[in-house]
Amino acid sequence: MRSLLTAAAISLAFTLFLTPVFLRLFRAWGWGQVIRTPENVHNPSHSAKRGTVTMGGTIFIAGTIVGYLVGTFVGANPPTISGWLVVWMMVGFGAVGFIDDFMKVRSQRSLGLSGWRKVLGQVLVAVPFGIVALMFPNAAGQTPASPYISVFRDVPWLGFMTLGVVVGTILYLLWITFIGVAFSNSVNVTDGLDGLAAGAGVFVVGAYSLIAFWQFNQACSGSALSPDLGAACYDVRDPFDLAIISASFIGALVGFLWWNAPKAQVFMGDVGSMAIGGVIAAMAVLTRTELLAVLVAGVFIIGPGSVILQRLYFRLTRGKRLFLMSPFHHHLEMRGWSEITIVVRMWIIAGMLAVMGVGFFYVEWLVRA
Repeated sequence: MRSLLTAAAISLAFTLFLTPVFLRLFRAWGWGQVIRTPENVHNPSHSAKRGTVTMGGTIFIAGTIVGYLVGTFVGANPPTISGWLVVWMMVGFGAVGFIDDFMKVRSQRSLGLSGWRKVLGQVLVAVPFGIVALMFPNAAGQTPASPYISVFRDVPWLGFMTLGVVVGTILYLLWITFIGVAFSNSVNVTDGLDGLAAGAGVFVVGAYSLIAFWQFNQACSGSALSPDLGAACYDVRDPFDLAIISASFIGALVGFLWWNAPKAQVFMGDVGSMAIGGVIAAMAVLTRTELLAVLVAGVFIIGPGSVILQRLYFRLTRGKRLFLMSPFHHHLEMRGWSEITIVVRMWIIAGMLAVMGVGFFYVEWLVRA
C-alpha cells in the first residue's frame, strides 16, 4: 500500500508543481497549438485558443514514470515486467503522438502524420507489447497477458491457440493491436475540449487501479490475504504492480488537469491522448478484462462512435447529417452548450460508466465466491 500511495502522491506533485516550469520551456521552444475550426462553433470560439501551449502530455508521462519508480522503491516492490509493459504502451503511443504534434507545430498547420502512418506507428508499438506479454512466466507459470479473449477473466473457449500456434499467434497479435489502436485513437478523437480527455481518463484508469488492486487481494497465488479462493480467484500476474503504475498515472493526470481544465493553460496534444489510450489498452489486456473495457472506458467510445454513425448516415441518406458536427461534443457546442457544461457532463458519464464496469466486475466475483 505504501508503494501505491507514494506513487500517486509523487506523480501528482510532479505535474501539479512542475507544469509551470515545463510551460515556460515549451513557450520558448514555440510549442503553440495549431487550431482549425468552423466559425459556427459557438462556445467559445476555438480560434481564441490558438497559440496555447501544447504537447503537455509529455509532462504527465514523465510524472507517471517518476512516481512509479519512486513508489516501487519506497515500498520495496521492484518494478515488474507487467508494469514496464504499461510504461512501454504509454511512452510508445505517446511518441507516435509526439511526432504528429511536432510536425503540426513545426509547419504551423493542422496536418501531422497521415492516418495510415499514425496507425503504422501504433502497430509498431502494440506488436512488441503483445509478443513480450506472452513471455517471462513467473514461478507460478503466469505470463503478463494470456492468449484468450477476456471479459472479467479469461474465457476458456475463446483461446487463440486452439487454432494452432502459428494461426493463434497471428490472431492474438491482431487482437492486441486492434485494442491498442482502437483505444489510442478513441481517446485522441475525444480530446477536443479543455480537460475532457484528462478528466475522463482519471475515472477510467482509476477504475482499472481498483480492479488490479482487487485482483491482488483475490489472487490465485501470491496473496497473503486470499491464498486459496477456488473459482473466485484471479490468475493475473503482478496485479499489485499494475495498481501502482495506474495509481501513478492517475496522480499525474490529476495534477495535469489543474492546468488543463477550462480555460486550459496547456493542451495535452496527441502525445497525451495517445498515451492515455495506451495505458487503458495495456491495463485491459494485463488485467484480463479486454471486453469489460468497452464499458469501463465507454466515454471514449462516444466520440468515435458518433463519427462512424455520422459517416454511415451521410452515405445512407445521400448527404444528410445525423449530428450538426462530429465528434458528439462538437455537436453539443453547435447546439449552444457551453464548453464547461459539456466537459463536466462528460466527466459524469465517464464516472458512471467506470463505476458500472467495476460493479459488474465485483458482481461476477460474488457469483463465483
